[in-house]
Amino acid sequence: MSPKSAVDSDSASVSWSEFAGVVHLPSVALVCLAVWLHAADSLVVATMLPAIVSEVGGVTLVGWMVALYEIGSIVAGAVSALSVMRFGFRIPMACSALIFAAGCLLSSLGPEMSVILAGRLLQGAGGGGLVAMGFVVISVVFERRYTARILAVVSAFWGLSAFMGPLIGGIFVEFATWRLCFAFFFLQAFALAIWILLRAPTHPRQQIIQQTSVPVLRLLVLSTSVICIAYAGVEISEIKTPLFIGLGLITFVVFLSIDGGKDDANRLLPLSPLNPLTPAGATLSMILALAVATIPIVAFGPLFISAIHGASALTVGYIVACSSIGWTITAIIVSAAPERLDPILICVGVLMVISSIPGFLYAVPIGPLWLIAVVAAIEGGGFGVSWTFILRRTTALAAPTDTQRIAAALPTIQRFGYAIGAVYIGLVANAVGFASISNSAEAQAVAKSIFIACIPPALLALPGLWGLVRKQEYEPVV
Repeated sequence: MSPKSAVDSDSASVSWSEFAGVVHLPSVALVCLAVWLHAADSLVVATMLPAIVSEVGGVTLVGWMVALYEIGSIVAGAVSALSVMRFGFRIPMACSALIFAAGCLLSSLGPEMSVILAGRLLQGAGGGGLVAMGFVVISVVFERRYTARILAVVSAFWGLSAFMGPLIGGIFVEFATWRLCFAFFFLQAFALAIWILLRAPTHPRQQIIQQTSVPVLRLLVLSTSVICIAYAGVEISEIKTPLFIGLGLITFVVFLSIDGGKDDANRLLPLSPLNPLTPAGATLSMILALAVATIPIVAFGPLFISAIHGASALTVGYIVACSSIGWTITAIIVSAAPERLDPILICVGVLMVISSIPGFLYAVPIGPLWLIAVVAAIEGGGFGVSWTFILRRTTALAAPTDTQRIAAALPTIQRFGYAIGAVYIGLVANAVGFASISNSAEAQAVAKSIFIACIPPALLALPGLWGLVRKQEYEPVV
């Protein structure tokens, strides 16, 4: 089949009725449940954190609650594609669900913060692996023409978690205990693991399992890089933070050099993963830059909205959740778009995300609250418009041998960008006096400085955007 005919064969719109009648729905359900566990768990823990600290102490270790989850998620996500290529889907996904379940059980029984943190590391590893392998399922098991519809359904589950996560955590804290909430997620993850082992299908489109081995050295180097960057952001200081950021970035460069062999079957990432002149490099460099640029509304937005505008915790939570809601709604709206429109929709979506940065720069310090919610919806909506087609176009353009690596790398690189962005914005906040804010006027000034600092990384996404949407030949569909 020629590249032209390959594009034409996948360009027709797919109706929801056709999608439901043709696509293997248990496989879609598997991906959605994986996303639900990963997304809802993060939001639940954020809601329960005050109650956890109140019971077991360890307030000085609170920063590691998020950092360890991210470390586990990034490292597990990086090795996910290789695991699928070696063992297929069933065993690696079941193991990820069991690891997540073990982390929840450990956290629910933990007598002190250190044990709970160990559980969070396992939850991150299990959840990150589930989501990364879920994207591999989408890219490998299903025909490319169904990608948009599948990701629209997944986005709906992501939006549902934005609503239900804080609610579930609040209900358990109010009417039971935070420990039972961890046990609740343990039961879900354990049930998912059993279902995967006993009932999850093996689809005929799944690629042939390749003989690979576990690349221990490069995993250790990657882990070191993520740990250094995460540690740099746990407690911002003038000496320690830049030192560990530099060490983390240098170690990451070493990891890329080790992992860069073209004929290396054990590669964790696609070839040239940050080169904007290649399809995979354009996509991953763009996602990395956007992740760095968009972390402040999650990391600092609630604090500024509360301090400047006097909003309640519930109001703040749902303003921030407008990003997930916007993502869900727009993903569903554009899910019928044919493949020939991918470059246009990617451009529209990414430019929406970039435009949200100056939007937050004005709305967060000045208000009103509804405007902040609108800008958050625009940011999430931009991801919803573009994310589906980023995955579809990248896998269409890249070498078939890198399809699984690209799918797993998308959420992994995004979370790595969030980790870098959290440290970067923490440094900016520390430099402009965030810790010494005493009134709303000072909070307004600091907020403006933080969102101004987001503009450069947002602009760094543009080379990757150009590299992805420029006219290129599609790989034939196999």
